[in-house]
Amino acid sequence: MEYPVVTGFFQYLNAQLTDGWLWLADRLPLPGALAVVVYFDITAVWLAAAWLTVVWAVLALRPERPWDAALVALSPLVVVHAFTNFDTLTVALATGGLLALRRDRPGWAGVLIGLGAAAKLYPALLLLPILLVGLRRRGDGGLPRAVRVIAAAAVTWLAVNLPVALAWWPGWSEFFTLNRTRPADPDSIWFALSTFTGWSGFDGQLADGAAPAVLNAVTAALMALAFAAIAWLAWRAPRPPAVAELGFLVVAAFLLLNKVWSPQYSLWLVPLAVLALPRWRLLLAWMTVDALVWVPRMLQYLGEDAKGLPIEPFLVTVLVRDAVVVALCVLVVRQVLRREPAPDRDPDPVWPRRPVPVAAG
Repeated sequence: MEYPVVTGFFQYLNAQLTDGWLWLADRLPLPGALAVVVYFDITAVWLAAAWLTVVWAVLALRPERPWDAALVALSPLVVVHAFTNFDTLTVALATGGLLALRRDRPGWAGVLIGLGAAAKLYPALLLLPILLVGLRRRGDGGLPRAVRVIAAAAVTWLAVNLPVALAWWPGWSEFFTLNRTRPADPDSIWFALSTFTGWSGFDGQLADGAAPAVLNAVTAALMALAFAAIAWLAWRAPRPPAVAELGFLVVAAFLLLNKVWSPQYSLWLVPLAVLALPRWRLLLAWMTVDALVWVPRMLQYLGEDAKGLPIEPFLVTVLVRDAVVVALCVLVVRQVLRREPAPDRDPDPVWPRRPVPVAAG
């Protein structure tokens, strides 16, 4: 199974529900269809409900700006990719974890983030921003709160994964094996660089089934450097940055430097971007550009013989998408560095709000 545990069991549940529906359709006046159609419909209901949960969580995190939640609901990326894969489930768990943190429930925040990481690993990236903000806010109990989130997330992830790993090691480890051995995908900066320059890549021509060891090491090292730079930014900022700001930077760095950027991964950035950079026109422009990458992607899959496109136009749109995400990162960094210290105002929609002292008399 090439997916993590929670996503794998989610697919299994929907398969069982499909079998149950078809069994009932043979005996009751219920609509029937091909099994794959019923499976898609059942899965789509859950995935749509998951994204509605994301919308609700964003509205709860920033109730004074309901249009931010509307942008999450109406995002072009959701129109294109909500049913491309199973990522709305993961985004719902991660965003729910941020809402639990806002309500000062660090244990539940960790549980939800841990479950999200057991569905797709990206929610685990949010633990770094939570730790960095906790360190900056250690004067008001921020560090113990961050540690509780991280500990709950780790325990939850282990509780979900360990029994499956012990019982079905080949299936459990397939996700990690696939990600270790797969080459650079066409969505990545590495594939575009190789195609436009003729460069054979860090590992040269790979044998069938061989892992791109050098590429894996380079991307890991670059991500570590990027995360270190984000940590330095968090420490040097004039006031504690927002969790969503650092979260957007961490996830964007992961996607930009990784050897894989599957199209639905862009959904990971949507709630973080809306919470980190509340400029809806700019964000809508990015979401539209990112969603439009789907068009040359599909035409490239057709191939030139079937009146499709060569791969180069698709790679150009990938590079444009990457450039827009980099521009958003620059704006977030500038926002963090230019924020003046203001102890009476808290711009973080995720971190628990500090109680306001009540004047005596």
